[in-house]
Amino acid sequence: MGRKTSPTGAWIGTVGFLFLAPGTVAGLLPWLISGWRWFDWGGAGWVLVPAAWIAISLGIAFLLHSFALFAMHRGTPAPPLPTGTLVVTGAYRFVRNPMYLSLLAIILGQALLFGSWPLLLYAGIVLAAVMGFVKVYEEPTLTGTYGRQYLEYRRNVPGWWPRRTPWRQGRANGL
Repeated sequence: MGRKTSPTGAWIGTVGFLFLAPGTVAGLLPWLISGWRWFDWGGAGWVLVPAAWIAISLGIAFLLHSFALFAMHRGTPAPPLPTGTLVVTGAYRFVRNPMYLSLLAIILGQALLFGSWPLLLYAGIVLAAVMGFVKVYEEPTLTGTYGRQYLEYRRNVPGWWPRRTPWRQGRANGL
């Protein structure tokens, strides 16, 4: 099993990692790519700009929710400081990778808001990178750390497309 840190240490580590990793991937790099310059969508702006803000806002909300779950489980999302137990609450009951999906929503929302094709390309690169990271590092590590519990979770909760109903651990097929 993973190890537990103190509650204070978990929150400090989680917030630090939030600024370091997602802050760079969904904040600093999109700013460097797009300059965060507003795009004039003309007559379509009344639909596209709110859609962009909704994607960004939902991405931020689910990202913060997911990060908070790690701190509440006395660990961090950072690989060197994992939780003592597998996090299968909150958004994780619907999809295994809510943080990565949140990052993509934030980046895609910015691509739409700023009318930036380079940011759209960057979102594709981020998607490929996180999918590779999940397959090569995260899934084997979680299997090694949490064993059968993670395998059951993985069988019942999709990685990239959320379930319609929340998974309840220990119930056949999550029903």
